[in-house]
Amino acid sequence: MKEVTDKPQRGIQSVEVAGRILEALASRREPVALSELASAAALSTAQAHTYLVSLTRLGLVKRDALTGYYEPGPLSLRLGLMFVEQQEAYRVAASHAAGLAERVGYSVAVCVAGAQGPTIVRYERGGYPLHVNLRVGTVMSLQTTSTGRVFSAFLDPAQLSAMMQGQGIDRPRIGTDESDAPDHAVWQANIEDTRERGMARSVDMPSPGISSLSVPVLDADGRLQLALTVIGPSGAMDVAWTGDIARELRDVARRITEALTQPSSIHAL
Repeated sequence: MKEVTDKPQRGIQSVEVAGRILEALASRREPVALSELASAAALSTAQAHTYLVSLTRLGLVKRDALTGYYEPGPLSLRLGLMFVEQQEAYRVAASHAAGLAERVGYSVAVCVAGAQGPTIVRYERGGYPLHVNLRVGTVMSLQTTSTGRVFSAFLDPAQLSAMMQGQGIDRPRIGTDESDAPDHAVWQANIEDTRERGMARSVDMPSPGISSLSVPVLDADGRLQLALTVIGPSGAMDVAWTGDIARELRDVARRITEALTQPSSIHAL
């Protein structure tokens, strides 16, 4: 009997080159210049521009009309969300997010680990308007948000290191003033406090007048699956560690973790 061997399959080189461009976009937090994308894909700027014209037409890439820089387009976002929506933790959390926003009266973000940092994959708007533009696809800062602190405290170290690189972080900075010197000891103390409390809090950060509380959702083995974050105006939102919002967050996170340990119960939620 003739032995069957796996033979390398021929592909389409132009598709693979386009994939290198998309990979370069996905690995950066900010929009990217044409020259940088060309370098990443080992192309001349003229060649890269030709690819980007087609990728933009398809919606895989979006070009800013003012700066000329490129970022992932709406089709890339939809494809990414399709992948996330297949994850069990997301499906369970999504079933709770709207109810949580309705009960607490503030916006609720479900965030998962993305290449550039904690990324909003579901956003339920609450009754209070916010002056920050949060939406599905927004990447949260590791340094200045409660969501980022949860990921810093509970994410696998290798994943966290990659995220920090993606956000251009060597050592985290405390505060919102760009002139603040990094205080690694204070940062570590904040991370340890987050681990101990099982919750992170930000007041008037990263934007004045905005506060938040965030909790991790862990699987049965204690691995971080996602973060749930309640976001609202500082003057109205109760950010006490033992307040009603904190209790609601902890309760929802506990119920999601319980559901993940008993997959058969997911459809009964």
